[in-house]
Amino acid sequence: MAAVRDNVFPTRMNLTVTKTRLKGAQTGHSLLKRKSEALTTRFRVIVRKIEDAKLKMGKVMQNASFSLAEVAYITGDISYQVRESAKAATFKVSAKQENVSGVLLPAFEPNVLSGPGQFELTGLGRGGQQIQKARAVYIKAVETLVELASLQTAFVILDEVIKLTNRRVNAIEYVIIPRIENTISYINSELDEQDREEFYRLKKIQ
Repeated sequence: MAAVRDNVFPTRMNLTVTKTRLKGAQTGHSLLKRKSEALTTRFRVIVRKIEDAKLKMGKVMQNASFSLAEVAYITGDISYQVRESAKAATFKVSAKQENVSGVLLPAFEPNVLSGPGQFELTGLGRGGQQIQKARAVYIKAVETLVELASLQTAFVILDEVIKLTNRRVNAIEYVIIPRIENTISYINSELDEQDREEFYRLKKIQ
C-alpha cells in the first residue's frame, strides 16, 4: 500500500513550503501536548477535591438532619414562621471564571449576608438556640453544595476539553505529520530523480 501523501508537484518551492508546514505541525503538536498535560494535572486535582467534598457533604448533611430533628422535637413545626420571616435572600451565589491553559472554568462562590438575621425572633418562646444552630449548620451544608457544584462543573468541562485536545494531538501525531513527511520524501525522491536525469542528459551531450 502506497504511503499517504499530499498531491503536490515536486518542485523545490513546494519542498520549502512543505517543510514549513511540517515545522508548524510539530510546533502545534508540542503546544497541544503541553496543554493536555496541564489540563490533566488540574483534572486530577479536581477529582481529589470532589472526593473530599463528597465525604464532607455526607457528614455535613448528617449534622444538618440531626439539627433539624432537634428543632422539630423542641419547638414543633416552625416552617410557617420561617416562610413568614423570609423577606430577602441571605445566601447568594456569585459566579466567576478561571482560565486554565486557555479553558475558562466557572467557579461558584457563596456569599452569606452578615448582620442580624431575619429569623432572630423565630423560636423566641422556646428552642431559639437550637434554631440558630440548625441555621448555621444548614448554611455550612449549602456552602459545601456550592463548592461541590463548582468542582463538578469544572470536572465535566475539563473532561470534554481533555478528550478533544487528545484527539487533536493524536490526529497531528499519527495523521498530519506522517502525511507531510511522506510528501517531503516523495518530493525529495522526485527531485533526486530529476537531478540524475539531468546529469545523464548533460553527460550524453558531452
